[in-house]
This record gives sequence, C-alpha cells and structure tokens, in this order.
Amino acid sequence: MADAYVIRRLQPHDWQAYRAIRLRALEDAPDAFCATLAEAQAWDSGEWAARLERAAVSGIDCPLAAEQDGALAGLLWAKVDADDPHCVNLFQVWVAPEDRGRGVASALLDEALAWARARGARAVQLGVNRANTNVVRLYERAGFEAIGAPRPMRMGSPNLEQQMRLLLAAGE
Repeated sequence: MADAYVIRRLQPHDWQAYRAIRLRALEDAPDAFCATLAEAQAWDSGEWAARLERAAVSGIDCPLAAEQDGALAGLLWAKVDADDPHCVNLFQVWVAPEDRGRGVASALLDEALAWARARGARAVQLGVNRANTNVVRLYERAGFEAIGAPRPMRMGSPNLEQQMRLLLAAGE
C-alpha cells in the first residue's frame, strides 16, 4: 500500500510544503510533539527555509517526506545526536489522517533507519507520547524498546513521553 507513496528527502525549495505539513501535524496532533502550533506559526518564512537549507548541508540531518501525487502525506526528521555521533534521533514523525493505515509511517521509518545504518549509527532513539498506542506499537514492531522513565511532554502537559531506542547490529 505504501508503494503509491514516494519517500524522499526534503530540499530547501520544499520549505513551503514542509511548513504546511508541519503546521498541519501540530494542529492535528498537538499532544504528539514537544513543539506547539503557536510556536511554529510564529516563525517567518525565512526560518522555515533556513531549516531545510541547514539540513541540506549539515550532513547530520535527514528530513524525509512521504509524497503522493505531488502532495506530502507524512513527515519524519532524522538527525545525528549532538553528543553521540553513533546515535540518530527521530523527530516530527506524523502521517496525515487520510493516509494512516497504509504503511506510510513504516515506509518513513524504514528510510530513516536505512539512512542511520548508512551513517554507521549504532542506535536510533525517539520520544513518543505513551497515549498514542498505535505509534508505540509501530516502534515496538520495528524493534524499539522503552528506556528510562516517562516524563511530561512539555511544561504543564499531562501527557507522558516515553524514550525508545533501537540498537542497530554492528556491520549493518
């Protein structure tokens, strides 16, 4: 089913599509992210463009999108950890409601894991809202395990974020 979707890296010229899907994600699932819709709406166009420009040259960022018929249906941002070059963090994972259940999240995750392996990463980690059981199961099926105690998603939030990690086999 995900075959109809193309998973690709976002490029600097994609900033408007990136902005649109990120704002849609924050509006649709405000409890899934540490950032808020209001914070993201406050960024000017230059900030959105600069994020993808930095990613294109950083060598440590991999912003991915699932695209179908020219429209973005999902998002995932992979980034090498600032303190551990052998660890990749996943952020901003979201799939449009009309595209859920079609393998889009799995396809995005597979592409991010392939990127991490190609970089020689030994681990991939992320934080997930524990209340989002479908997403937690997606990560568990991929081999991620919970690490540490859950913590509030952000100041004042009743939602708990669970850190999860996938250890990658040496030589993958």
